[in-house]
Amino acid sequence: MTDSPLPKTLEALANDSRDGLHSGGQLHVRHAGRTVADLAFGEAAPGEPMRVDHRMLWLSSGKPITAVAIARQWEAGNLDLDDRVTRFIPEFGTRGKQAITGRHLLTHTGGIRDIRLGWPKASWDEVLRRIYAKRVEPRWTPGQTAGYHRMSSWFVLGEILQRLTEEPIATHLRRTLLEPLGMTDSWIGMPAERAAELPVAPLFDTTLSPPEEHPWTRGLFLTSPSPGASAAGPVRQLARFYEMLLGGGSIDGVTVLRPQTVEAMVARQRVGRIDKTFGRRIDWGLGFVLDSSHYGEETATYGYGRHCSARTFGHSGYRSSVGLADPEHRLVVALAVNGTPDDGVHRRRFDRALTSIYEDLGLAPADTATA
Repeated sequence: MTDSPLPKTLEALANDSRDGLHSGGQLHVRHAGRTVADLAFGEAAPGEPMRVDHRMLWLSSGKPITAVAIARQWEAGNLDLDDRVTRFIPEFGTRGKQAITGRHLLTHTGGIRDIRLGWPKASWDEVLRRIYAKRVEPRWTPGQTAGYHRMSSWFVLGEILQRLTEEPIATHLRRTLLEPLGMTDSWIGMPAERAAELPVAPLFDTTLSPPEEHPWTRGLFLTSPSPGASAAGPVRQLARFYEMLLGGGSIDGVTVLRPQTVEAMVARQRVGRIDKTFGRRIDWGLGFVLDSSHYGEETATYGYGRHCSARTFGHSGYRSSVGLADPEHRLVVALAVNGTPDDGVHRRRFDRALTSIYEDLGLAPADTATA
């Protein structure tokens, strides 16, 4: 660790491992266009060292991939973000959902949370039928009331993409984003034969003693696409996605978005509203969580550490992963670990790690560095 450019960060992650919060993980950091860290640490499973080529579950950290796919259709003129969903999916417009737009779905203001979708055992079409039958939540004004939608709105966005492109969502995301960006070991809905071949690091519920493996790294959880929940890959490839965004939509000669589209996606589209899911104020872009530390919560839900700039954007996955870009500091970070402690413990764990990255790189003001 003493030879690492991130000694404080690795010490924090190692301490968390000794405390049983996780047994291993992957970290990729780029600063000013230079790779600072591309490493694996600890064990993927008992007796199995973690490797940088293990596929990690990104879970909700993959939501921005679907958001970028929607933005590409916006750029192409195939949709407007303020179009009602019913323009593309007429059967969606029942039980108070007629006014919901694509912008509402991307900013988590649609009001169709917490539906028992039956995923992954339920088919794509069955999941959508359950969403179509859902009534907008009581006392919810689409576009005004805010609350994080874990999966439901992302299936709707995925269906919009399928109807526009006439391609299965998993195929479309691979063809237009993952493969062109060089994220060839990453998937949202992995083919069954690839799932059998590729090492996917298990994810453990570390609120239990002994920890128990979540079912999410095998079977239908890997192979059935959930556009907001089933992303998996090495974190170096999640970092590459954010490096593309930091580059204004381009990387290594490949362009997937215009710079002005990226700017719109990471601008504050939803500001100062209490998120009914998390009970906190969280600002949102179009599919991205924006730094909300100015609201004064020391370890905020979906926070990016104590030293990130106000322009930082990204997304996290269930108590285990995060991807972010900080334009002011020209910093990209992707981190995933294989343990899910309770929410408060996890937030403090990632707050320590992300704060330490800034301090290790000399990006924190001298009077704010932690001990």
